[in-house]
Amino acid sequence: MTRDGSSSVTRRQFLVSSGLTGALALAGCTQEGDSGNGGTDSTDDSLSGAIDISGSSTVFPLATAMTQRFAEDHSGVRPNVSPTGTGGGFANSFCAGDTDFNNASRPIREPEREQCSGNDIEPVELRVATDALTVVVNNDADWIDCITTEELAQIWSGEDSPSTWQEVNSEWPDRELELYGPSDASGTYDYFIESILGEGGSHRQDYSPTEQDRTIIQGVEGSENALGYLGFAYYSQNSDRVKALGVDDGDGCVEPSLETARSGEYTPLARPLFTYAKKSALTEDQIAEFARFWLENSTSQEIVANEVGYVPLSDSDQSEQMDALETAIDEARS
Repeated sequence: MTRDGSSSVTRRQFLVSSGLTGALALAGCTQEGDSGNGGTDSTDDSLSGAIDISGSSTVFPLATAMTQRFAEDHSGVRPNVSPTGTGGGFANSFCAGDTDFNNASRPIREPEREQCSGNDIEPVELRVATDALTVVVNNDADWIDCITTEELAQIWSGEDSPSTWQEVNSEWPDRELELYGPSDASGTYDYFIESILGEGGSHRQDYSPTEQDRTIIQGVEGSENALGYLGFAYYSQNSDRVKALGVDDGDGCVEPSLETARSGEYTPLARPLFTYAKKSALTEDQIAEFARFWLENSTSQEIVANEVGYVPLSDSDQSEQMDALETAIDEARS
C-alpha cells in the first residue's frame, strides 16, 4: 500500500470548493463546551503518517472537516480524502487494501464484505451522522413546492421514464424533464432506489449522473425544467441557488431540514451516514486516534450541523459507537 499525503485537501481549499457557509443553525439545539478541535489547544507532534480515506461524496465534507481539524492538532499527520462514491470506494480502494477508511451513505453490502474478507480486511462500521436526502428544482419552477413519494418514483422509474412534467402530474407544465443525480457508484443512488423505487425497482438511466454533488447543483440551477436529488449538506450550502422540495409520504408535506431528520418526520429520506475503518489499520496510532477524534466530535453542533449540515449523533449513539471502536482497537492490537 502506497501512502502519499500530496493530494490532501487544505481546510481553506475545502471551504472554497464546497462553498461552505457555516451559517446553518438548529433551533433549540446547543453544544456546550465544544471547542471545535477535539479539546486540544496546541499542536501535538507525537503522531505522524498518512490517513487514507475513500468513499461517499455525501460524507466527504464531514470527513474533510474532521481530518483538517485533526491535522491542525497533529502536524505530522497527512490526511488524504477522496470522494469516490460509496460503492466505488469499497470496490476499488478500501476492500482492495488501499485505504484505511471508507465513507458510506448506506451500510456495507454482503458482496463488499466478501471482497474485503478475501483480502483479509475486516471493516468496522462507525455511524457518524444523519442526513436528509434532498430533492431540488430550479428557483423559477413556481409550479412545484412539494412532491409525493409516488411522483418521485414515477419520475425516476426505469420502467415509466416520463419525458415531461405533465406526464407525472396533469397540473404541472408540458415541459421536458431534465434530471440530475448521483451515479450508480454512489450510496445516495442505492439509498434512493431502496427508499423510493422499492425492492426490485429500477432507476432510469437517461439522466445526467455524477459523483460530484456540485454538478447536480449547477445542472438544476441552469435549467428551469430540472430536478435532482443529493445530500442535504450540499443543498444547505447552496440554498440560494436551487429550491428544495417538501416530500409527502402520505402524511402531509415535510420539508428537509436537520430538525425534521432528527425527529424522524422526514421519511423516508432521512438516513444514517457511516465511515468504515479497516480493523488492521487501527494498530497504527494516527489511524486509531483519528477514529477516536471523529467520534468524539460526532456530537458537535459546530462541526456536524453548523459547518457541514448534518444531524450530529446523540450522546447515547456516540457512546455506542465509541464502545464499538474501542473494542475493535483492542482486538486489532491483541
